[in-house]
Amino acid sequence: MLSKSRGLDEWNIDELLSYGDIEAKKKALLLAEEALKASNPYNSVYDRIRVVGDTIVIDSYSFPIRGGIYVVAIGKAACSMAKAVEDKLGDKIVDGVAITKYGYRIPLKYIRVVEAGHPIPDENSLKGTEEALRIAKKVRENDILFFLISGGGSALFVYPENDLSLNDIITVNELLLKSGAKIHEINVVRKHLSRVKGGKFAKLVRGTLISLILSDVVGDKIESIASGPTSKDPSTFSDAFRVLVNYGLLDKIPQRVRSFIERGMKGKVEETLKEDLPNVYNIIVGSVKLACEAVAKKAAQLGLKPYILTTTLEGEAKDAAIAFGSIIEEIKRYNRPFSTPCAIIAGGETTVTIYGEPGLGGPNQEFALSIARKIKDLDNVAVLALDTDGTDGPTDAAGGLVDSKTYYRLIDAGIDIEDVLNRHDSYNALKKCNALLITGPTYTNVNSIYIAVIL
Repeated sequence: MLSKSRGLDEWNIDELLSYGDIEAKKKALLLAEEALKASNPYNSVYDRIRVVGDTIVIDSYSFPIRGGIYVVAIGKAACSMAKAVEDKLGDKIVDGVAITKYGYRIPLKYIRVVEAGHPIPDENSLKGTEEALRIAKKVRENDILFFLISGGGSALFVYPENDLSLNDIITVNELLLKSGAKIHEINVVRKHLSRVKGGKFAKLVRGTLISLILSDVVGDKIESIASGPTSKDPSTFSDAFRVLVNYGLLDKIPQRVRSFIERGMKGKVEETLKEDLPNVYNIIVGSVKLACEAVAKKAAQLGLKPYILTTTLEGEAKDAAIAFGSIIEEIKRYNRPFSTPCAIIAGGETTVTIYGEPGLGGPNQEFALSIARKIKDLDNVAVLALDTDGTDGPTDAAGGLVDSKTYYRLIDAGIDIEDVLNRHDSYNALKKCNALLITGPTYTNVNSIYIAVIL
């Protein structure tokens, strides 16, 4: 069983604990480790499936095994989730494919693995999706198809609509990711350019479709997770058009894409799925909400009063950090709204709006760098920003861990924090002061988690 998450012994803790508010940092790291344990995709799936005779039981649902079992898994946790199904159902599995990010492969016995591009799709994304479509067509009315969804699935599960190319999809993805658009807005556009997103994949399946979902979307909206391949979709071509207009992308996207969306607005292209299908069951097995609750429980065990501020944190990373830091400052200076020692916890998905050619970094690193300004001189305070998939932006870092001394280490290193934030080069700045958080691949993804330890 793959129940073990990557622990602290595999992180760069020696660097992180080389200076500053060591005790607060140690507690923050223990809480982050707990978040990943609670988000373990293998356990999230394995513990939910029971096999009773010839029946699969998941929560209150019972699924008699009358035919073959097939598996399609997409996302950064695809292999771990697929392994859990293999360990439960073994040779009952007839065929399957897991499409995951490069470097996230683990050995599977009955299910093939395709590694592909993320956050920008590539040819392997297309090949993996073609495999999934081939499997979907094999499923008969008495068969069961497990569809396992985790974060990153939208980029990895790609099949352009007629008249569009993979390059069109890649171009639009790149533009959206740099625009500052929220993930659900990005997915509105993605769904309307795809033949498998927005419930379209579900329409191809004749048998029972059991979709087990590890949510990486704020609010756990099923239609937004991996662009909702098995869920009905309330958005329209008009919504996709508005997203492109709002972020100034309408004249930057390929003309073919614009024409396709405009035809969709006129009803000349089929919309996404608009009704629930009786053979489809969408079940969330993990989320940032559950992870934050686990962190709170662990904090109490460490002698900290835990407070979950929100599990739906959004907005520009550097600005969200200032708001988060303001609460820390109020606690530290005036012992309100919470008294110390405490841990304040948030989950969500902040964004970065990029202008010009960016440096190296990601939203969580930018959050950490920004909040370092706010918590300077607040002794015995540490703030950790963690992307639970282990890769924040196009970097090998999961985020950052800063304390009341980080700001001055940055200044001593000759770093102009405002300039770095404007150039989005947070990775190189945090690296110079041993504040990068490097966990390695975590094989999961349930959004980002923000933890402040205030002693």
